[in-house]
Amino acid sequence: MDSIYTELRWLPRPPETFAEQLKQLAPGPHLGDELRRLATSALDLNQLTRLARSIARLKKGGATLQPLLPIRLALLSNATIQMLAPALVASAARHGFDLELLHPPYGQVAQEALDTGSSINRARPDAVLFALDHRALALDPCPGDRDAAEATVQRALDYYRQLSDGIKQGCDALCIFETLAAPPEALFGSLDRALPGTLRNLIDRINAELATFASSTGNVLLDTAAIAETVGLAAWHSPTLWNLAKLPFADEFIPLYAEHVARTLAAIRGKSRKVLVLDLDNTLWGGIIGDDGIANIRIAQGDPVGEAHLALQRMALELRRRGVVLAVCSKNTDEVARRPFLQHPEVLLKLEHIAVFQANWNDKATNLRAIAEELSLGLESLVFLDDNPMERGLVRSLLPQVAVPELPDDPAGYARTLAAAGYFEAIAFAEEDRRRADYYQENARRASLMSQVGGVEAYLASLGMTITFHPFDAAGRARIVQLINKSNQYNLTTRRYTEHEVFAAEADPSVFTMQVRLEDIFGDNGMISVVICRPAVELAAWEIDTWLMSCRVLGREVEHVVLRQLIEHARHDGVRKLIGRYLPSERNAIASGHYAKLGFVKVQQEPCGASLWERSVEAEPPQCPPMKVISEGFLPRSKQATEEGVVA
Repeated sequence: MDSIYTELRWLPRPPETFAEQLKQLAPGPHLGDELRRLATSALDLNQLTRLARSIARLKKGGATLQPLLPIRLALLSNATIQMLAPALVASAARHGFDLELLHPPYGQVAQEALDTGSSINRARPDAVLFALDHRALALDPCPGDRDAAEATVQRALDYYRQLSDGIKQGCDALCIFETLAAPPEALFGSLDRALPGTLRNLIDRINAELATFASSTGNVLLDTAAIAETVGLAAWHSPTLWNLAKLPFADEFIPLYAEHVARTLAAIRGKSRKVLVLDLDNTLWGGIIGDDGIANIRIAQGDPVGEAHLALQRMALELRRRGVVLAVCSKNTDEVARRPFLQHPEVLLKLEHIAVFQANWNDKATNLRAIAEELSLGLESLVFLDDNPMERGLVRSLLPQVAVPELPDDPAGYARTLAAAGYFEAIAFAEEDRRRADYYQENARRASLMSQVGGVEAYLASLGMTITFHPFDAAGRARIVQLINKSNQYNLTTRRYTEHEVFAAEADPSVFTMQVRLEDIFGDNGMISVVICRPAVELAAWEIDTWLMSCRVLGREVEHVVLRQLIEHARHDGVRKLIGRYLPSERNAIASGHYAKLGFVKVQQEPCGASLWERSVEAEPPQCPPMKVISEGFLPRSKQATEEGVVA
């Protein structure tokens, strides 16, 4: 068994003074940061339990864990889950969460999900994790009986549907469904997977149907079957522990399971990383390009060291194809560092794949800050891969927001370690995700153009921007949900909505919705803004429930054009006032001046830092940069044909 998984080897070892540091934890402004720092180590089950106890002690004493974000998770299982609870709480802190775990007694899955007055439904958690294994479904193998097998699969799917419907009706929480880990015992050997009605065949079919069901209903899949297969089904399933204590899997895998649950919650809340930053020498290739030269770096097929580095390049390229942005951070002369990308025939990555290339003699923390700034992203979006333990330690010390995986001595393990760390966990995949790397790369080219033209106004005019407005619709719904749940920095309220809730807003005639896309001479930026307005308590007023923008377009004054469009529709609907609320969060300080800049007047300041702003729709909106404006699909509300115009 590969210890990379059982020991969470991508994480640094816990400090030798871990126990002492736990004792010294005390309430204070940096308590949440300190808890996260301690959690971001390869903790075993005992250490996770001790950390969870410290968290409970501090919370019981009234301490706040900011900036850890509170999240409530209900855990429903057919197995004994008490041993999992501390590991889940501590692992959640690793990913930035203050987790409150709700877990009713063993075996109460259907009762809690289907009864609208159950303890779980009354508690109204943010999400419900159905931690069910194959024993929960009472599967009755029927080898060779295709009809009976089909009926068994459909009964299982009906059960999942009932659980989902019960939670939706009871508390409208997001449901997380686990795939089933097949037991290792086989009746027919290799034929088990293919023969209808065997337990393995039934489980495979249920998992496939469950994945489709979860994605089609806006719920989330936790692929426990894949985790079990990665570490080995025989190791995962412990007959002794099941018979003795009804534990769903061997206790040595509890830290790994808890980590996967926590990273799934992080993906749900938009905390997955976006950028892979790569060192070059002895990371992307073997050797030092400045000393060894093009001919002697190890990157070729047939060389075991070279093939190990090629495997990492291949993984980086595949990550880019799914939308992860690639950047380079190397202590090197720029011209020398670029040479392998341009001249070496075996190098898979090319300069066209790299959004930002930082090769100089600055320290790597400085270069990582520059990369984040050029991409208009926070440091918490970055993953930094470097073979040098000294450089890894420096970045962890100076930039704790950046994820820095530990790498093994053997480069053959680099790609596997990066994959095991799960920094780019996803719960959905939209077509725009595939284009994300291109978006950020094009943004870097825009920054280059800005340095060449005279002044901001000339730069904005040179971009040839076209902005398009639509109401929410089925085609954009997946991306709208993703933006609402992932946008943290330029998000006025950071409210989160499920796909079901977005559809409800889309279908409600009293709610005004708007999705915004932007194109320019460098390409399509995709969907860059989302707005939801609801009727306010006072008459003839809209409350701006949600207004967010992608950080990729900051500085282009897009918000001015969005406001103009919002005012147009408000006037047509007889609305006289717009009411906006700014709710400060850990990461949205950049949006604090949004309403003041757009001519809103502050009417209320709350002790928690929130502020209320108002603006008459009769007042002339601010001047906009030159761009073509297309507004379409608003016919049911505006009774107007599709219109095109130019804002100057």
